[in-house]
Amino acid sequence: MELLNFNDYTEADPQFRDSLTGLFNHGFFLVYLEQEFLRFKRSGSQFALAMIDIDELALYNHKYGPLEGDKLLKQIGGIIGDNIRSIDIASRYDGDRFAVIFVGSDQEEAMLASERIRNAVENEITDRVTVSTGLAASMPGETCSIDSIMQNAGAALIQAKTRGKNMVCCYQPAQKDCDDTLPEILLVDDDHLNLKYLEGILKPRGYNTCTAQNGSDALYIINNANIDLVFLDIMMPEMDGFEVCSIIKSNDETRMIPVILITALDDSDTKIKGIEAGADDFITKPPNKAELLARTKSLLRLKKLNNNLTSIENVLFSIAKTVESKDSYTQGHVDRVSELAMSIGKNMGLSKSELEALRFGGALHDVGKMGIPEEILNKPGALEDSEWKIMKSHPEIGYRICLPLKKNLGPALDVVRHHHEKLDGSGYPDGLKGDEISGVARIMAVADIYDALVTNRPYRTAMPKDKALGILSEEAESGKLDINVVDSLKRLVTE
Repeated sequence: MELLNFNDYTEADPQFRDSLTGLFNHGFFLVYLEQEFLRFKRSGSQFALAMIDIDELALYNHKYGPLEGDKLLKQIGGIIGDNIRSIDIASRYDGDRFAVIFVGSDQEEAMLASERIRNAVENEITDRVTVSTGLAASMPGETCSIDSIMQNAGAALIQAKTRGKNMVCCYQPAQKDCDDTLPEILLVDDDHLNLKYLEGILKPRGYNTCTAQNGSDALYIINNANIDLVFLDIMMPEMDGFEVCSIIKSNDETRMIPVILITALDDSDTKIKGIEAGADDFITKPPNKAELLARTKSLLRLKKLNNNLTSIENVLFSIAKTVESKDSYTQGHVDRVSELAMSIGKNMGLSKSELEALRFGGALHDVGKMGIPEEILNKPGALEDSEWKIMKSHPEIGYRICLPLKKNLGPALDVVRHHHEKLDGSGYPDGLKGDEISGVARIMAVADIYDALVTNRPYRTAMPKDKALGILSEEAESGKLDINVVDSLKRLVTE
């Protein structure tokens, strides 16, 4: 791979620049990081990566407004650019994070440069604005990758945040003092003594703990580390525990993390508000040790069960992708059908749970084809009656594969089994009629047929969209498909 010439990417190339800060953008950063890594692998030329995050930017935006927040980002971007060498690469990584590649620098040199940036921010900006920095360096003689270097810098940044912010932390695997196999518990309280009290109960029982003294830092840690349980104080300045809990539970990536609210108030209104925010449990201050440990153990057990179920779901999705790879003519079919079915569902005003059923059902609807021989899946002509009988068994096979997750999949399991049913009873595998076929299964049937018609198959080439829609309309008019679903698809395709 040809190494890039940095001189080719100057101020005259706005496509590589972040419009707000003037630093390089995320895409250019990734490309140049790859170049530095290749140079390191070829010649041993070291480099270091710094991830720089503005401390409590969310609170700053809340206090002064997003426009002032943008001005702050631009100002700090300028400070970073003024305090690095011309050969170093500074970029806006995302949101309020910056990334700097220190070219040809070892960890100690990068540490000095990062401290220079940190001091400049602290001294040049009022309102007590600070930055935290995580640093990782390429190490000769050690096995590493671009991903591992970025992950190490991110881990060091989290360490800088949890140690109190406004500092530079270097990734030091040899100094790691906790066991990754133990549960990681986040303690959130603006009172340092309360945090120490909780740590004193949990650490001797074998739990890893990290701490945050405000909601903004807590959310950063939750979004960037593997947290198994959160103890969250309700009464905090700027962002209270109810708001933090609500944000955790409204995010698909974090909603399964159990949250225990800690409160000095033992009244029904507080608990109702906590339940509405999605809290899993409550503990009253000062917490009873036995009660705290019992609830910790219970919720960690629940988290482990949910993790196991998620892992099983991921395995099923991987199997579905593997099945798809057996059929060279259906590459991408699963993703396309899932997205199309969800678009139809949104167009028809389906509920969130029904859209989830379409998403999961779409991903898994053909998983039963793992039981169909490849010579049938890829046959270039019409199937014999005996072969067609085997092919028609895939919805039932898929249903049996997914059945152990019935409680989790819910209506999606119905999609897996009934996506080939027809309203007049001519479908398979159960020959259902009319209202016996659920709404989500009707949508999946239309999405599945449409994608099959407009893509190449072993026995024919893809047909034009208009012709495919015409066939679906004929099927609907003859009572086989849901006319409302077909009309919704027509609107989407036309638009």
